[in-house]
Amino acid sequence: MSTLQSDLALMEEAALLAGSCIMDYYRPGTQVAAHVHIKDKSRNNPLTKADLEANQLLRQRLLTHRPDYGWLSEENLDNSERLQRQRVWIVDPMDGTKEFLKGLPQFAVSIGLIENHHPVAACVYNPATRELFSAIHGGGSRLNGHRIQTSQQTELQGASCLASHSETKRGEWEQFRPQLILTPMGSIAYKLALVAAGRFDMTFTLTPKNEWDYCAGALLLREANGQISHKDGQHCIFNQKNPKVLSVLASNGKLHAALLDYLQHTPLSPDRQAVA
Repeated sequence: MSTLQSDLALMEEAALLAGSCIMDYYRPGTQVAAHVHIKDKSRNNPLTKADLEANQLLRQRLLTHRPDYGWLSEENLDNSERLQRQRVWIVDPMDGTKEFLKGLPQFAVSIGLIENHHPVAACVYNPATRELFSAIHGGGSRLNGHRIQTSQQTELQGASCLASHSETKRGEWEQFRPQLILTPMGSIAYKLALVAAGRFDMTFTLTPKNEWDYCAGALLLREANGQISHKDGQHCIFNQKNPKVLSVLASNGKLHAALLDYLQHTPLSPDRQAVA
């Protein structure tokens, strides 16, 4: 077994354990108990016991076995030491916390491993649906062990697109309805995995995101013949000093040029979490 294969096996094991921890608090179709929601880290950005416990489990598991790897997680203070490491874990212990709190099965554990700024292994696990998405550089993407690939849609008109719940509620997606078939969905990590699996043709956000939101999903998509970039067409680079990006566009690959052109004159959205 190669080092990367060993890393991926470790990631999958850790994701399953973190998912089990999260499911101890999850209540399908029902609001999670009030005591689980600890606080809001910023506007519309909740923190729960499940986030913290899953993060602690992942950090202990991954760094115990790979102590020379760097660490970047949503639930830990950033440390510039990671910038000096060749390989770095980029983790979101639970992407889609708002959906988790509402009892919606649209959240996921997201673990990406980057080497020299590029993802080389990835794991996205939705414990509510028991879907384990994984990928290794050059080895394709898989769902529960079976190979997946992106859709064959070639026309932007009528393409299926996953949209943000909160952005949809604010009316930010109304302008896209004449062209796209929209489905609101939580967790950008899970959205990217679903596009990689060919269930939807694309997803995008013009609202700022962090590396931990989409690192794992980026590799899943690429290894499934999809494409991901920023709104200006620039490639996604990880383990940057500032992990926040202004936009993320993901497609089955065949639609990417058309999507970039379609959104060329659409303005970026403000960082609402940064607003007091």
